[in-house]
Amino acid sequence: MGPPKRFPDRDEIVAVREEAAALPPDTESADKRRLAGRVMARRGHGKLTFLDLVDRSGRIQLLCDESRVGAVDVDLGDVVGVVGSPASSRRGEPSLAVDELIVLAKNRSPFPDTFHGVTDTETRYRKRHLDLLMNEEARELFLLRTRTVSAIRRYLDDEGFVEVETPILQPRYGGAFAHPFITRSNELDADLYLRIATELYLKRLIVGGLERVYEIGKDFRNESVSYKQAPEFTMLEWYEAYADYRDTMARVEEMIEWVARSVLGTTRVMFKGHELDLKAPWRRVRFVDALEELELWTRDAGELRAWLEERGVDTSADKDWPQLVDHAFGHFVEPGLVEPTIVHDYPTELSPFARLIDDDSTLTERFEYFAGGMELGNAYTEINDADEQQARFEAQSEHVEGERGDPDYVEALSYGMPPTAGLGLGIDRLVMLLSGRETIRDVILFPTLRTQ
Repeated sequence: MGPPKRFPDRDEIVAVREEAAALPPDTESADKRRLAGRVMARRGHGKLTFLDLVDRSGRIQLLCDESRVGAVDVDLGDVVGVVGSPASSRRGEPSLAVDELIVLAKNRSPFPDTFHGVTDTETRYRKRHLDLLMNEEARELFLLRTRTVSAIRRYLDDEGFVEVETPILQPRYGGAFAHPFITRSNELDADLYLRIATELYLKRLIVGGLERVYEIGKDFRNESVSYKQAPEFTMLEWYEAYADYRDTMARVEEMIEWVARSVLGTTRVMFKGHELDLKAPWRRVRFVDALEELELWTRDAGELRAWLEERGVDTSADKDWPQLVDHAFGHFVEPGLVEPTIVHDYPTELSPFARLIDDDSTLTERFEYFAGGMELGNAYTEINDADEQQARFEAQSEHVEGERGDPDYVEALSYGMPPTAGLGLGIDRLVMLLSGRETIRDVILFPTLRTQ
């Protein structure tokens, strides 16, 4: 007969450990508890065997007296279930005095060093199961990520937003400046694109009357990889009718502060050697002012290219003014935005879906928000006029890598969309910030890697 197929009614180690910690040394409770987890250490002392048992909640010592439990035929890494009593060892260590030990799964592979854990970065990414098994810090990180996503959902649900799902496979890609992954539908005999953003579908739901919607899901961009970029990543996007970008500035500040307090119990985090306070309100600066302060604001492409090259920036890949000004901002401004900052009022050429500022048709009601020298997300007051959106698509087509048109989206707008503000937030980057991790691959359970 094989090992048991279930081990029901188990307690969490953290709760049993608390019970045991309240006992005087060398005593045992009369209560019985059931624990299950993985054996991560084994020590022997005559007929008494000490095992360290680990589950998701924590670690506890098992006291296995052979006269009570029988022979302890357990190897490092085995998954076991035990029944016994909370106890305190002679040295006062919180423990479980075991009456019954059942092997639920045998470890058949060599186990890494249990003291140092898995330290090789490449192994941690490729064999995340070992990373989680061996490194309590890794388990805590991904539980923090889960709590972060749950907190975001609670905030938005409480604010009257409706969570929805939109297609990952799309006949057109849009909603961002990015290169897509392309796949093929045999049934439809057509190319499809893995979405680069959820934006255009979510705004159709605003047209349909849902008023406040959000989606947390995977986006895919066939582009370079860096400490903050991955080809497959998790985004939050929300759209709120009857709001503008100023309302959204206040809402995202409030949400991030609330999420930090919910997950960490504080708004202060350490990131790249800097202590940051995520408490609202955040600093605000206009896009133009940020570049003017560095003497890098001009609408003349030749002049801007010359300024950048004088400062040692390679502009050979920048084909027009929108690419040059975006390069200037990303190279010189973004790294300096360490304290939480909102940069607003972006040039029209960089903002195909944002409404114009009332007194300046060259700028839009768009903002991006930053912390730790890293962009967290993007937001704007949405264009809600079909003719204006079509004209913006046509203007974008004149720029290198401009936003592709989407006639289906324009047709949806023709039915009338309420004044609306929308926002995107990189979940992975927010988790980096809250956890102090400096590379995005640390906070993705299974990051995309080169094939070995």
